[in-house]
Amino acid sequence: MAITAAMVKELREATSAGMLECKKALEEANGNMDEAIKILRERGLAKAAKKAGRIAAEGIVASYIHGGRVGVIVEINSETDFVSKNEEFQQFAKDIAMQVAASNPLYVRPEEVPAEVIESEKEILRNQALNEGKPEKIIDKMVEGRVQKYYKEVCLLEQPFIKDPDVTVDQLLKNLIAKIGENISIRRFVRYEVGEGIEKKTENFAEEVAKQLQN
Repeated sequence: MAITAAMVKELREATSAGMLECKKALEEANGNMDEAIKILRERGLAKAAKKAGRIAAEGIVASYIHGGRVGVIVEINSETDFVSKNEEFQQFAKDIAMQVAASNPLYVRPEEVPAEVIESEKEILRNQALNEGKPEKIIDKMVEGRVQKYYKEVCLLEQPFIKDPDVTVDQLLKNLIAKIGENISIRRFVRYEVGEGIEKKTENFAEEVAKQLQN
């Protein structure tokens, strides 16, 4: 059975689960709404999504340094100080710091990407599609698809988890929320890399050789 956007929307409104999870559940349930709700509840995703609306003001700051050249600090929030001391919670925080070091996201979630950045990206993508000779009528759809791909590159929650690329960071987070039983939020991060932002001096190789011959 073909899964429509309206069906996904209905399931999302009923469970508060993510769009992708809703679509997958409907596909598994062959379009049966009650069965799809049951699938989401069994996975804890519906419950996890509802918990995501609760305030998380406790938590920890975790860090990761790779090879003395890349350093990351992340803030992961929980609802209670008790949960922030949980071993799985702390491991999750370390994994997220490692994820940021390896994948270099620019934002935590798509909502944080400035509108002007998205508009600029859309313009670039549209021009690319036109230069590739794509038909005008399908360009908008292509652009939207490429914007989603852009989110997966620059948004932490949309990225494949480095330890299990079949799972996104967002899915990993929701699984932890469902398991621990309270809201958990990746609030912010900062990533440092040695030499980043410094203009490095480069010289023409031929000129460098010529200078050596003159000495």
